[in-house]
Parts: sequence; C-alpha cells; structure tokens
Amino acid sequence: MKKNVHGGDIYSHINVTDYSANCNPFGVPEGVRRAICDSADLVNCYPDVHCTELRTKLSEELEVPGEKIFFGNGAAEVIFAIAQALKPKKAVIPAPSFAEYASALENAGCEIRRFYTDEANGFRITEKINEMVTDDVDMIFLCNPNNPTGTFIGEDELKVILDHARGNKVRVVLDECFMSFVDEKKKYTWLEHIEEYPNVVVMNAFTKLYAMAGVRLGYAVTWDDEVIEKLENFVQPWNVSVIAQNAGIAALKEREYVRSSLCEIRKEREIFISELVEAGLKVYDSEANYVFFRGEPDLYDKMLEKGYLLRDCSNYPGLGKGYFRAAVRLHEDNEGFIRALMEIKK
Repeated sequence: MKKNVHGGDIYSHINVTDYSANCNPFGVPEGVRRAICDSADLVNCYPDVHCTELRTKLSEELEVPGEKIFFGNGAAEVIFAIAQALKPKKAVIPAPSFAEYASALENAGCEIRRFYTDEANGFRITEKINEMVTDDVDMIFLCNPNNPTGTFIGEDELKVILDHARGNKVRVVLDECFMSFVDEKKKYTWLEHIEEYPNVVVMNAFTKLYAMAGVRLGYAVTWDDEVIEKLENFVQPWNVSVIAQNAGIAALKEREYVRSSLCEIRKEREIFISELVEAGLKVYDSEANYVFFRGEPDLYDKMLEKGYLLRDCSNYPGLGKGYFRAAVRLHEDNEGFIRALMEIKK
C-alpha cells in the first residue's frame, strides 16, 4: 500500500524526539484532554451530523456565519473533499508545497501545473504565479505560510494573486493551517475578506495550534453556498466524531494556552534559527512553527542515530537531497538538537 511520506512517523521510529511533525510543542491543552476523556460516555451515540455546537462556537471565534463553514476529518479530508466534489480539470499548485494537494487533485483526475518557486528568492510564492493562471485553469492551491518552507505571502502580494484569480473565475483554496504561528505584526487571515472573494475557500485545522493531530478536525470557510453544499453532499455522514467535536469545542476556550504558547514558540523560533545558522546550515526565512534548511544529504540518518527525527524534504517536487524541515520545540529539546548537530559536524 503506497502512502505519501509525511512527518510524525513515530510508529516506525521508536524513542526519538520528533522534529518532523509541526504541532504545538506544549502538547494538548488540559481542557481538551478532559473533553476527550469525557467523550467516552458518548461514544455509543452517533455524532451530531451538523456539528451544531462546534459550528456555533467556531462561527463566533471566526466571526463568520455558521452556514459558511464545512467540517472535515482533519485538513486532509477537507482537501480531498474539495478536489472530489468540485472536480477541477486543471489546477496550479506551488512547488514545493504540501503533498496532499497534488494527491487529491490527481485522484480527482485533474491535470496539475506546478509553479516552481526560486531558491534564490527563498522559495517564496510570488505574484509571478499569475502567469500560469490562465482561462483554462479551474483551481489554485496556496499554503500561507507555505509548507515545508515556512515562507509567507504578504497581504498586498496575496491580494494581487487573488484578484487575478477572481477576475479569471478561478477557485482558490487558501490553506492557513500555520497562520496562527505568524508573528503578530504580520498576522492576518483572509477570512476578513472572504465575503468579497466568493471564489476563495480558506481552510484550517485544530491539528497544529492545539496539538490535536490524532483527533482529526479540520474545516473550510467560503461564502459560496454551492461549494458548501457540494462538500457536505460528498462526505459521508458523521465524518466528524463525537470526540473530535467535543475536543474542538474545548479547544476554542483555551485562550491563555494559545496566547502563552504562541509567544514562547515565536521566541524559541528565533533562537533556533540563529543556532542553526551558527552551526553552518543554510536556513531560509520561516514565519511558521518550523524551520526549513539545507544541510548534508545524509543529515537525516545521522540525526536519527542521535535520536532526533527530521523531515527529509527530498520527496517534494522542486527539492532534492539535502533539504530538511525541523519543528520548533521547547527550549530544552532544541538545545539537545543543536548539541547533536554540532557533534555530527565535528
């Protein structure tokens, strides 16, 4: 059985410190843990097929009408549902970027055009992508900040891209799963403009911010009611479990957890980046909770021997051997990571 290689494979690598998955290093909030445990009393019941309470709470949090929200079994189901339900014939995706966009589109029989970003420009997604968005293109996937590079599309440049797509009647799927980790001065979400751009679908998940990867809870927001209807009709009933719904409701109450953990992660990211640079690695700008860098091609294996699991990015289109992504973890873990790296480089 073939599966895309992702981070977080702690099942094949036992007793390692996982730098390959990009979840909040402070772990699942206590309130979410309690909600998950309390859900055991409800697992004999079918989930609320409409996600009523979760929808109400998320609607208040995002300040968008509840009927504009689609829920999925993680961001991955949202991506595949969009591709299968909307059936684009031709789509543009950046390279490198998250592998599931291409997988979902290929499974839907869609022709893919890749916009290869330029290493000399830090692998940034720029408005040059508009040159590929012609009248025969149906859809674009964008990740902001991008995965695995962590690069950020600024508000002005993103507006140029989205205006061009809107003018050409092209659907844009804007993945904001890492938006929470962007520095406060640059932080924004396109949800503020979603009503003006009915061709845009903004997607996100509880996975990264609340360290809920194993729970599986994602969502999409769009002002296009026809898209919402198609997505709802495509997925199976009860696709969001009782556990996921209750965990999401509890997560939205964790405001202090979010505030304090994001503050620490942003500070630790700057320290981690400076230490990687000092260690002699080529480090690219990142606005997310992970760092993208270039090192020796065998660094993955050598770090694994030291007990640290990296994300080898050589399988991303547009990259090759020697490109890696490392999550920003807690200070003690990061110091151990740097010590192991320095030992390897001696």
